[in-house]
Amino acid sequence: MTNWLDGTPDMDRYGGDAEATHAATGQGWHQTAYPPQAGPAQQLPNLPDNGALHGDGSIPPRSGGRRGGAGRRGHGSRVRSAPPRPSRRRRFIRVAILLVAVLIITSIGTYVWADTKLHRDVDLAKISDRTPQGKGTNYLIVGSDSRVGLSEKDLKDLHTGGSADAGRRTDSMILLHTGAHGTTMVSLPRDSWVTIPPYIRPETGKHYAASKNKLNAAFSLGGPNLLIRTIERNTGLHIGHYTEIGFAGFVGIVDAVGGVPMCLDKAVKDEKSGADLTKGCHRFDGRTALAFVRQRHQEAQGDLGRSKNQQKFLAALAHKTATPGVLLNPSKVYPTMSAGLDTLIVDDNMSLWNLTSLFEAMKSVTTGAGKRLNVPVASLGFPTSKGSAVKWDMPQAKKLFTELRNDRPVDVADKG
Repeated sequence: MTNWLDGTPDMDRYGGDAEATHAATGQGWHQTAYPPQAGPAQQLPNLPDNGALHGDGSIPPRSGGRRGGAGRRGHGSRVRSAPPRPSRRRRFIRVAILLVAVLIITSIGTYVWADTKLHRDVDLAKISDRTPQGKGTNYLIVGSDSRVGLSEKDLKDLHTGGSADAGRRTDSMILLHTGAHGTTMVSLPRDSWVTIPPYIRPETGKHYAASKNKLNAAFSLGGPNLLIRTIERNTGLHIGHYTEIGFAGFVGIVDAVGGVPMCLDKAVKDEKSGADLTKGCHRFDGRTALAFVRQRHQEAQGDLGRSKNQQKFLAALAHKTATPGVLLNPSKVYPTMSAGLDTLIVDDNMSLWNLTSLFEAMKSVTTGAGKRLNVPVASLGFPTSKGSAVKWDMPQAKKLFTELRNDRPVDVADKG
């Protein structure tokens, strides 16, 4: 046998030809013992990784292998032991990684699905005569009386009246400002006496000059676009995002999250809205919640009292919806989104990220990181050509809107 390093014949430990010895004895080189000390010219075969020799100079077998006898499968072969079973800790880590991956994939899928469900029907870029951008972000939250999605039985049970194809009008309007000093929710009574800017009726194409009217008339005459223009003109605040939800979506969201806890400091009973609540704490389902935010006839301040109830409930709803028990629970995320998005109308720049920011801002009000107030009012029964209206306290209202436009702390007192 030839030495594989320098081409010289391999020598056995007696100086003979190892190939001849192998032919005579039937033993391979791996079973030959070598002297402890080898001369400079004598070559040794490759050693195991640790390079160790037995005391007699022989090469120790590799770990896990067997030599000769029944354990040898063939010339020069080794039997490998089975890999060790993973420990319980390693199995737990693998399961945890798998669960996290599934959660991430599910969350991304939910986001993509829900984002496609938004009705982006309001193009803010097409609105003319916009108020310049101020500091912070202003959302306009509109609760409409749209009956779309309600059956005849729903209309009766919810005391809404009208019909599912009766169109929609504004039932509530809230300006929500977010900035460096937290969140401020300002309710704008729907009967507010304001100036409606010039507009074109979508149905007829007829032009109309600027005129005085109630705020909710702007929505009836020109939809969300004219409502946004009217609010910007009368407040000086740039509306960054628009969100509108109808009766069906409101009821669906409340039911999907399992109801919203509310505590009342007095009993509420209103035949027109269907509200019949005792003093104390309750868990409002969708029907009860809608009746609560719509009732106003027993409120001493009418629309102002109702506006306070609406703000209080929206903050409580946001607090419930933005909790991990809802956001991280697929059995609640899907029904909640499906129930609300079907009747949710937003601007074309609104994303689910913006909606999440909106809910987080409303939620922060419940923790004291913000304010809830009505626009300052001078008269609740101001006589006009359109009937009794709500007249703003203009000096205080201008002060409030200036503070919001410049994103300064609000110190206007809520007299409502």
